[in-house]
Amino acid sequence: MSETPMRYRVDELAARCGISVDTVRFYQTKGLLPPPERKSRVAWYTTEHLERLRKIRDLKRKSFTLNSIRRLLDGELDAADEALVEALAGPLPGEEEETEEFLTVEELADRIGVSPSLIHAIEREHLLVPRMHDGVACYTSADAAAAQAGLTLLETGLPLSELLALAHEHDQSARRTAEKAVAMFDEYVRGPIRDQASSDEEAAKQLVEAFRKMLPATVALVAHHFRRVLLATAQARIEKVGAEPEKLAVRTEAEKRLEPSWPT
Repeated sequence: MSETPMRYRVDELAARCGISVDTVRFYQTKGLLPPPERKSRVAWYTTEHLERLRKIRDLKRKSFTLNSIRRLLDGELDAADEALVEALAGPLPGEEEETEEFLTVEELADRIGVSPSLIHAIEREHLLVPRMHDGVACYTSADAAAAQAGLTLLETGLPLSELLALAHEHDQSARRTAEKAVAMFDEYVRGPIRDQASSDEEAAKQLVEAFRKMLPATVALVAHHFRRVLLATAQARIEKVGAEPEKLAVRTEAEKRLEPSWPT
C-alpha cells in the first residue's frame, strides 16, 4: 500500500524552509520551482517542492547565482561543474571563509567614511562587486581596502566623474580580456579534464585544483603587466611635458622600480 504524498499550502511550505511566501513565489516566477497542483482555489505543494526549495536555500548560502541554481536543478550542470561553480562563488584562493569579514553597504560606507550613495555609484561602474553571503549582497574587507585606495586617488585631486569614467572604460576592457581567458580555460583545461577524468567526482576535484592554481597566477601576471605599463607611460609623459626637476624625480623613482634591461 503506497503512502499518500505530503501536501503543503504555500505558507506551510515557506515555514518549513525558513523563507517567506513572497520568496517561494519569486522562485516560481524565475523557473526555479515547478508550479503547484491546484484544487479549487487552493495551491498544493509536495515533498518535491520542499526538497527543491531546501536545495535552492543551500546553494544560495554558497553564493550560487540564480541562473547557476536553475541550471543545476534542471540538470544542465553536473557534479563536476557544480564543484567548479562553488569554487568560483566561494572565497578566493588564500581567503578563509571563517576569517573573512562581510559588510553591508552601510557598514562599508561607515568604515571608509563615505556615503552609501557613493558606494552605489562605484558599484555601478563595477569597481566594487558585492558577493552573496547567506543570501545577502555583502562586501568584504578586501573591498574596503580597494575602496580606501580609490579615496586616496580622489584625495590627490582626481575628479570623481573622470575617475569613474576611467573605471568604466577599464571595466569594459578587462571584461573582454576575461571573456577570452575564460574561453581558453573552457577549451584547454575544463574540456580535456572532463573528457579524461574517470568520474564526475574526479573531474570536479581536478577542475577546482586547476582553478585555484590558475586564478592567483593570472591575477599576478595582469597586475605585474599593468604596473609596468603604467610606470613606463607615466615616465614617457613626464619626459615629454615635464620640467627638469620633475624629469629628474621621475627618473630617480623609475630606477627604483624598473630593472635595467642590460647588465651594469
